[in-house]
Amino acid sequence: MSYYYFRSHQTAIWVKHSFYLELNFSKFSEDMEACHPHINKDCLIHIFTFFDYNQLINASSVSQDWHEAAETSWLWRRLCLQHWGFCNVAVVGCENQRQAWKRYFLRRSHLEEKMSKGRAGADFTCNSLRGHTGRVVGLGYLEGTEARFADVGSGNATICTASTDGTVRAWDVQKGEQLWCSPVQSPLTAMVCDREQGVVMTVDYTGLVKTWQGRTGLELASYASGSPHCSLLQYTINNHSFLSVGTNQGFLSTLVRPALSLSSQLLVCDSLPVNLLLVSPDKKWVFAASKNNANSRPKVIYAESLTSASEGEPQCQCLPVTECQAAVFIPTQPARLATIHPLGHRSVDKALTVLDVNMKKTKYKTEIQVQQVASSTLQLKCRASDILLEAKDSSALVVAADQELWLFSLQGVYLASFKNHTEPISSISVDSFRVVTASRDLSLRVLTWKEDGDKGLTLENRYHLLGGSHTMSRGFTHVDCDYSSIVACAEGRDGKDVLRVYTFTS
Repeated sequence: MSYYYFRSHQTAIWVKHSFYLELNFSKFSEDMEACHPHINKDCLIHIFTFFDYNQLINASSVSQDWHEAAETSWLWRRLCLQHWGFCNVAVVGCENQRQAWKRYFLRRSHLEEKMSKGRAGADFTCNSLRGHTGRVVGLGYLEGTEARFADVGSGNATICTASTDGTVRAWDVQKGEQLWCSPVQSPLTAMVCDREQGVVMTVDYTGLVKTWQGRTGLELASYASGSPHCSLLQYTINNHSFLSVGTNQGFLSTLVRPALSLSSQLLVCDSLPVNLLLVSPDKKWVFAASKNNANSRPKVIYAESLTSASEGEPQCQCLPVTECQAAVFIPTQPARLATIHPLGHRSVDKALTVLDVNMKKTKYKTEIQVQQVASSTLQLKCRASDILLEAKDSSALVVAADQELWLFSLQGVYLASFKNHTEPISSISVDSFRVVTASRDLSLRVLTWKEDGDKGLTLENRYHLLGGSHTMSRGFTHVDCDYSSIVACAEGRDGKDVLRVYTFTS
C-alpha cells in the first residue's frame, strides 16, 4: 500500500492510494474527520491535488465542506492542463464560471473515451456525402476543431473536396450537407486549404491555379502555370500569404496571395516533376523534391528569398540525400527535417536522415547551413517506394508502407509496428490524440497514443471503421481528421467517389 504525506498547519495526514479510496472512501473520510475535525478548506484543496478526477468526484459527495473544496475551479483547471496542455475553456459556454473547468474536463474526457472505444451508434454517427461525379483528388478541413483549441465537439466543421469532375465542394460535417459547389471547369488534380484565412486553392490538369472563398465558393483569383499535374504548398510569412507551385518541368513558382501575382521562380530539378513540397514550422524554409528520383537531390530554400522580389535569386541548398521517398518537418522544432530514402543505389533497404536547417550569418555573407542530426537504417520490411511519413511532436515518426504501420524514434530506433489491413495503406492522419490509417481494403484503423513506462511513447490499437460494400467501392484513398470527426474518401467503382464522415460527440 502506498501513501502520500501532507503537512500543513501542524496537521499530518496520510492520504491513501486510489484503490483504498475507491473501496473505503466513506470510512476513510469518517476516520479523517474524527481525527482532524478542524481541517480547513485550504488543507483539503491541497490534499485533493493528489486525487484523480474520479476520486475528486467521490470526495465532493462526502460532506458539504468536502464538496466545496472539491468543486474549486483551480483543481479542475490543474487537471485539464495536466492532461492536455492547452484548453479553450470558453467553448463550454458555462454560465457559472466556477464550474467551467470541471465541465470542460468531464466533457473532453467523455469525448476522448468515445473516440477511444469507437462503438457504432453509441460513440459516433456515420454519414455518406455524395455529389462528385469523378475521382476526389484533394480533401481537407477548412474549418474544424484542432486538439489545441478543442471545443469538445460543440463546434461545426467544414471540409472541402476537389475532383476530376471539375468541381470544388464544401460540406458541413455535422449536418452531412453540401454547402456550395463551384462551377464546372477542367478536371482538377490537387487542392490545399488555408484554414486561418478560409481559402481553398486548386490546380487543374492544364496547370491553371485558382483560389476560392471557403464560405461562399466565390472564385478569387487565377494563375496559369502552364504545367500539368502541379503540386501546391500554401503558407504565411509575417501576415503575408503565399502559394508555391511545383511544376512538371522542375520549377517552383511562388505566388503572392490573394492576387496570385508571381513573386519568384526557381529551377529545383531540371525536367523532373517537383511533387513533394513542405514548409518548416518556423516558416523560414521550403523543402522541394522530386520523389523517388535517383537523378535529383532535394533542396531547402530560404522562404524570404522566394517571397521577396527584391531579394534577387532565391537562396537554396541541396541536401545530402538522393532519391527521397518521404519527408516531414518535426512540428515542435523550428526547422528539423526527417527524410526516408534508399540506403544505396537500387537498394531496397531504407535509411532515415534527420537534418537541422538554419541560416549562418558572418560579417561578410549569409549562407544556408544543413547539419545532420541523426542517420540510421530503418527496419522496414517492405519493398514499397510509396512511403507515407508523419511526425508526432519530437517523440516519434509514423511510417506507413504496403499494409503495415511502423513507429520509430527520431534516431531511427524501432518502437512498434502494426499490420491491421489486408490491402495497402493509402493515407494516414496523425494528431496529438490518435493515428488513423486508410486502406484500399475499405477500412480505417484508429490507434491512440499512450505512454508505456520505460518504453516511452507508443500506439495502442483501438478499432476499425468500415467504409461500406466492396461491390460499390474499391477502397479508401484519402483520410483527414479534426479533433472530433474523421472524413475519408471511398473510390467508387462507377467512377463517383463518396465521402464517409464519422462524427463523435460528447
